[in-house]
Amino acid sequence: MALSGYFSICAFLILRVISVNIGQFIDGYSVGWSAPIIPKLQDSHQTPLPNVVTDLEASWIGSLLYVGAIIGPYIPSYLSNIIGRKPCLFLGGLLNLTAIILVVVTRNVTTVYALRIISGIGMGMVTVSNLVYVGEIASTRIRGILLTSTSIVGITGTLAAYISGSVLSYAGTGYVVLMINIIHVIGIYFIPESPVYYAIKGKQTEAKNTLRLLGRLDDLENVFDSVKGTKPTEANSWKAWIKIFTVKANRKSLFITLTLCTLQQTSGVAAVLFFATTIFQIAGSSIRPDLATIIIGTTRLLSSCVAPFVVERAGRKMLLLVSTALCAVSLSTLGTYFYLSRIESKVLSEVGWLPLAALIMYFFFYEIGFGTMPSALVGEMFRGNARSTGSAVAMTTAWLIGFGVATGFGSMVKLLGGDVTFWTFSASCVAAFCFTYRYVPETKGKNLNEIQEVLGR
Repeated sequence: MALSGYFSICAFLILRVISVNIGQFIDGYSVGWSAPIIPKLQDSHQTPLPNVVTDLEASWIGSLLYVGAIIGPYIPSYLSNIIGRKPCLFLGGLLNLTAIILVVVTRNVTTVYALRIISGIGMGMVTVSNLVYVGEIASTRIRGILLTSTSIVGITGTLAAYISGSVLSYAGTGYVVLMINIIHVIGIYFIPESPVYYAIKGKQTEAKNTLRLLGRLDDLENVFDSVKGTKPTEANSWKAWIKIFTVKANRKSLFITLTLCTLQQTSGVAAVLFFATTIFQIAGSSIRPDLATIIIGTTRLLSSCVAPFVVERAGRKMLLLVSTALCAVSLSTLGTYFYLSRIESKVLSEVGWLPLAALIMYFFFYEIGFGTMPSALVGEMFRGNARSTGSAVAMTTAWLIGFGVATGFGSMVKLLGGDVTFWTFSASCVAAFCFTYRYVPETKGKNLNEIQEVLGR
């Protein structure tokens, strides 16, 4: 292939991935939105509500996103094999748009609850559909890069929420992303359908045309092999669900991705993201809470940009090992700060910078591996006919646990103290390190069919 043709195909692919990933930006914005917004809703001068929200209501506002996110992935897991990956992305975008409109028109706390649930459903649909779609259209050489890019765009959205929430009014945080979401919904119209979906439906001509656009015509046989044994009428039936557990490769994929996603959530990432500003207030850090939150968001973005450059060199497994080990160190350090605070140590006045330093370290190494690799593995491990369903099971179970962690975070701090809480989160990172070392295979340089062969042994 001529060099100009190669760059043309790469540009085509990147533009399509960008169109898809705008939805991931909105998802990230939804995740970070509650951190700066909750203090506004508890301030009588800034809240658009008749009364300021209570601590319990604030907890629900932070965690209700996960209620919707638990439901959302099961919609594309069923529909993606019936109507396609592309329409599922479109529906998820419409739900996100609905939630943003509700932000603008909020007049009571019930509306805030509703928009968080709707936003969560949209997030669940878009996240799973993104992972499935990008994993299926990308070539082996750049699949890891493109899958990790979804996390980068999501983190960018979270940082945008931190910044806009610190400088804009409550309603302003909705207006700022309204047009972005509209562009996303329109952009979905111009992306091609996944070749794997066409293969499931037995549409060889359509699959061939899409692969030609993607510069992957040589992969036609591999694409059809990846869904071999799947009848079009079975792809969306209960038999597709059964195959997650009866096919060895799918069963092993579920075990690996579900465990990694679960340990990712029990590392406390949801609690830190939803209540970042509150954590600094509790810790009594010398750094201004809203400024510290923005610094953390910037750190997440910069560190996540490292992953695409090293994922195809170092490999998924090595990044996970390094990341989980250093996440454990940073969270245990934060726990130590809370311990010093609890015993009223004299050195506390000299280390007021420690909570920010510990969380910067945590998010830097989290985004390099632990925050990005589980999602990337979800997008490449399952067989084509089970990818949407398997991804939904892994992600929703993890989000259910994340909901529990986020909802119970305040109670954990009150009952156990900040020290034991963050030491517990650190222990989850240690468990993730051990699990990765023992069970996670390296998928670098392997096409989707080769990954299935490794998992099926």
